[in-house]
Amino acid sequence: MEGRRFVYYSQITPVKPYWDILQLTDEQKTLCQSLAKELKISVLSAQLLVDRGITTADAAKQYIRPSLDKLHDPYLMKDMEQAVTRLDKAIQNNERILVYGDYDVDGTTAVALVYSFLKDYSQNLDYYIPDRYTEGYGISYKGVDYAKETGCTLIIALDCGIKEMAKVEYATGKGIDFIIADHHTPGDEIPKAVAVLNMKRNDCTYPYKELSGCGVGFKLVQAYARRRTLPDNQYLSLLGLLAMSIASDIVPLTGENRILAYYGLKQLNSAPSAGLQALMKVAGIETGKLTFTDLVFKIGPRINACGRLYSGREAVELLITTDTEFAANQAENINTYNTERKDYDETTTREALAMLNADPDNETKHTTVVYSPAWHKGVVGIAASRLTETYYRPTIVLTAGENGIISGSARSVHGFDLYSAIDSCRDLLTNFGGHAFAAGLSMREEDLPKFKQRFEKYVAEHIREDQLYPTIPIEAEIDFADITPQFFQVLKCLEPFGPENPRPTFVTRHVVNNRYTKAVGKEQEHLKLDVTDCTAAIGGIAFGKGDLALHLQNGNPIDVCYELYENHFNGTTTIQMMVQDIHIPDKNN
Repeated sequence: MEGRRFVYYSQITPVKPYWDILQLTDEQKTLCQSLAKELKISVLSAQLLVDRGITTADAAKQYIRPSLDKLHDPYLMKDMEQAVTRLDKAIQNNERILVYGDYDVDGTTAVALVYSFLKDYSQNLDYYIPDRYTEGYGISYKGVDYAKETGCTLIIALDCGIKEMAKVEYATGKGIDFIIADHHTPGDEIPKAVAVLNMKRNDCTYPYKELSGCGVGFKLVQAYARRRTLPDNQYLSLLGLLAMSIASDIVPLTGENRILAYYGLKQLNSAPSAGLQALMKVAGIETGKLTFTDLVFKIGPRINACGRLYSGREAVELLITTDTEFAANQAENINTYNTERKDYDETTTREALAMLNADPDNETKHTTVVYSPAWHKGVVGIAASRLTETYYRPTIVLTAGENGIISGSARSVHGFDLYSAIDSCRDLLTNFGGHAFAAGLSMREEDLPKFKQRFEKYVAEHIREDQLYPTIPIEAEIDFADITPQFFQVLKCLEPFGPENPRPTFVTRHVVNNRYTKAVGKEQEHLKLDVTDCTAAIGGIAFGKGDLALHLQNGNPIDVCYELYENHFNGTTTIQMMVQDIHIPDKNN
């Protein structure tokens, strides 16, 4: 069992989250009663459906069993006709094609998906992942030069390229065409490529706007397959790669993404590739038991570790291989990279927190911006996420690059548009890109003080007070006795969970030790729970809450906020809590 893991590296007390418990309207209560009766499930189970706007039995069936027939026509995407025409011409004329993608999970899975599809139709194919340290994010001049040197006349750019006007123009001058398949927010100008596939273009009417970069690549191969009247399985067989992308890139689990993730996860469990099978083994995941949470917290970080520390190309090599021996060796290497990544992550976060703790103005700021030339560029994004967990405000972590340029990653808080805040400082930046909740940026080191000031001013003027405090949305207060096998089965039917379809969180009050609650971990920092509310008993884990072990062992109660997971151990499956927060109840209540 593994879920969101909150780890803090100092004595700094994180911002305490607010428990936002859903209050049903009278109309919703009536709907819950009606749906429970119609589906023959508990009222609590029905509430999980109603909370998601599912109010009829037919709607429940469609939601629980997503259909591939509901995928949108790929030709509804702006420039798709031009993209497929150019790709088909390249294949028919045996032109050399370069599949180019970013070095994170979304980029590497996109490259693996498009390359794996095209290799059956082109013998003149190559792929390219830029080096994080010598080339940086996105399309690079070095990458275009590589394409020219190897005779490529078409580059398919995946998960990048939407702002690369100069690089596309540079390639055009060398006789190289571009098809851009990206999902990042476009700028004011669109690159002059043969085709630019991006649902977020102002002139694109594609019905669903939240595809991952790999998702846009998938729509391209889907469109090509339709042009050539190829069997659907030629591209549907690659949905496992797309599920990894959706999980790791934190895109909404709604609409097409829900359908694609649902079938992709089924594929990963029924027929995993040699590479994923090897990766699951080193991550300790039993074959056929892979969950969406595993993709987020176990598989994704390992794939990302390649691009963070070494080369994202190694991830692509693993994802496309059919050689089980190579896959096993490559997975072991990647697992080692991930261990190294954790060490860098911990060091960077500790140093950043110490830096903030020493700043007398830190507590009054609306932002966190920290910089050290010593930090590893590959983990600044992770450190930014850790700092956001602690201080809960828009955060940027920067480190040194080349030629006086510093670069880093930014993370936001719920509901605040980080991209707009960074965009307001664009005149101080040499490059930036991303989404409302995560972004990358670079600037001259001498501009950092001015950037800090401008960024702080913008955020202070635009962020709401409630956005500076983490909120845990809670679906219901329940008794442990409510967690029946039938209830958990309904909960499982709502998977996969993610943004805009979060895993339900519950609260149970006045919970006490049952028998075996204790502190665990290298430094006894975590809490292993065996507790009861006098209606039933349940186990679970509360990361970072080891200091409450004695409180519970002495017979004192807690209120617990948690998610529910299946725990598979020694052939036995149990339902357990993944605790998100704990309150000590007021003695007067």
